[in-house]
Amino acid sequence: MTDARDFSRRSVLADLLRNRPTSRKAIAARTGLSAATVSRTVDALVVEGVIHEASEIVSENRGRRAVQLDVVAERSLVVGIDLGASNTRIVIGDFAAEPLQRAELPTPSSLNPARLGEWLADIVGAMVEDDPRDLGAVAIGLPGAVSEARTVSNAPNLVQVESAEFVEALERRLGLEVRLDNDANYALLGEQRMGAAAGTPAAAMVTIGAGLGAALAIDGRIIHGKHGLVGEFGQLPIGPFGARLEHMVTGPGIIRRAAESGVTIDAPEELFTDPSLFALRAQFDHALQIVLTAISVSSEPEVIVLGGGIAESLASDLQRYQSALEANLRIAPRLVPARLGEFSGAMGAVIDAVRTLYRELGVDEGDLDDLPVASPPADLPAIA
Repeated sequence: MTDARDFSRRSVLADLLRNRPTSRKAIAARTGLSAATVSRTVDALVVEGVIHEASEIVSENRGRRAVQLDVVAERSLVVGIDLGASNTRIVIGDFAAEPLQRAELPTPSSLNPARLGEWLADIVGAMVEDDPRDLGAVAIGLPGAVSEARTVSNAPNLVQVESAEFVEALERRLGLEVRLDNDANYALLGEQRMGAAAGTPAAAMVTIGAGLGAALAIDGRIIHGKHGLVGEFGQLPIGPFGARLEHMVTGPGIIRRAAESGVTIDAPEELFTDPSLFALRAQFDHALQIVLTAISVSSEPEVIVLGGGIAESLASDLQRYQSALEANLRIAPRLVPARLGEFSGAMGAVIDAVRTLYRELGVDEGDLDDLPVASPPADLPAIA
């Protein structure tokens, strides 16, 4: 009997989360459960404070009326964090993954691991301290490879996150365990659920800024390796004397290569506006084509989303890059800019945090791939 009730609970909750708002009758029709079973399960979830009966009454066949059901979005708060070497972006969301508040601030990269974790926890605490809702889950995207064992490697631009002291201090201050993943993985998750890759199960993400990140998704799921090295194409030794690919396309790499060529530039964006830097731009284009080709042949995505500070300078060149891919591979993915802009990673972290709450309620792992169902934020960077 317990197994049957658990199955009914999982089925009803997953269906409601996927089709909210909805009615008892509609849930029964989609799940195949009896009307009585659905009604009992819904009543139990209402008592738990997971779902509520909306006040709106809708008409059904022959004048029958039914109450709409929806999740209690105010049930708890979640926090999604994108911790970068230069900037940190934070989004506070609700139980339905709707963004409520955001913050963007410089990362104090000079702090030691423990102090960096405490600083981040204090920022989160200040953002939620006046909200009466419980903080249910926190997820953070990091600029490095995150293993199944929650260790971090390959984070040269913010090496503090490789120390266990960073996460320990963060969790101790917050009072709960945080979810960890690579920042590019979270950026792709955000773009797949709410952005430029929505409705595209086979997709990839490239983030280019202070570092180079890549993420791959097949059948709607982000690919994670045991050591978190999937998508670390920046480690490829393609440059002179084995220079890593990352050093050819990132902001610090562009400035360094310009200096090595006897040219001084104040910002990497000058590479895309100064015609005198043609030779350096050609090297950049070649390196980026290697990244895009490696992604295309490794996972065959339908679309590759480009995000990050450097990627913003490439919007007018995406068709040129795509044409070069098509000339080389014959069949190539579409190249599109990130829909969520600089907050792709933080929104992806919000989604993962919300999924943590759904798991705790008993939703099956297989039902999480297309959850949560939230409307794309039209102007996320403008949220106050």
